[in-house]
Amino acid sequence: MNQYQTVTGDETLLRDGTIKLHGPAGFEGMRKAGRLAAEILDALAPMVQPGVTTGELDDVVRQMTLDGGAVPATFGYRGYTHSCCISINHVVCHGIPGDKALKEGDIVNIDVTPLLDGWHGDSSRMYLVGDVPLKARRLVDVTYECLMLGIEQVKPGARLGDIGAAIQAHAEAHRYGVVREFCGHGLGRLFHDAPEVVHAAKAGTGPELRPGMFLTIEPMINLGRPWVKMLSDGWTAVTRDKSLSAQFEHSIGVTEEGCEIFTLSPTGRDKPPYE
Repeated sequence: MNQYQTVTGDETLLRDGTIKLHGPAGFEGMRKAGRLAAEILDALAPMVQPGVTTGELDDVVRQMTLDGGAVPATFGYRGYTHSCCISINHVVCHGIPGDKALKEGDIVNIDVTPLLDGWHGDSSRMYLVGDVPLKARRLVDVTYECLMLGIEQVKPGARLGDIGAAIQAHAEAHRYGVVREFCGHGLGRLFHDAPEVVHAAKAGTGPELRPGMFLTIEPMINLGRPWVKMLSDGWTAVTRDKSLSAQFEHSIGVTEEGCEIFTLSPTGRDKPPYE
């Protein structure tokens, strides 16, 4: 059972299963890190075009992160050597940037985490490459709706399971599969921390949400079955049935009244199409 830990300052934080509760300084740090993440994702919107390689997009993420006074939290994380994850079509998450060029009709998730002044701004968005088939666009739309329905559940006294229950109900109403193998997580000064935020759950279960909790909600929704498999690179997860997959992610903080989304786009580009 999770315990709660009130974070008072610069004390050393451990991944010890405790759920951290942050004060005003933490909220301010997360606002800055989250805004930088959102600005990076905004800047990528016009660049996601047919013929552009995922490596070129990764270069832009790295430079913008450094220019913003931050470092990419993924670089060097468990041996990872890139500044973001880029997942195309049936890749569920953790796609590795490289020489692969985007093509007309692709759907793409880009996941960034700038580490700014000790705080992690973790966010991802879907992008549409050129003219995307209707079924793919519908999957992207419903996945964004799942994210926002999950966020609507976040308020003091609610349970973590309320988030997953709302996401699962909406996805399955459209006959989509909700990925179980990956989940959201606590974050702040630590990249990945307690609690785990599962996206398929029973309402009224799990730890209580309390003011000061920071977490990501990042549903991965498949056009087909929910099951995934790992590729031999040890990072890339794909759908077992090769169906399309989509994901959106925000970093949020629980407030006294509800929640604050740290990674909202300052230009309103939270979901495609990005005009």
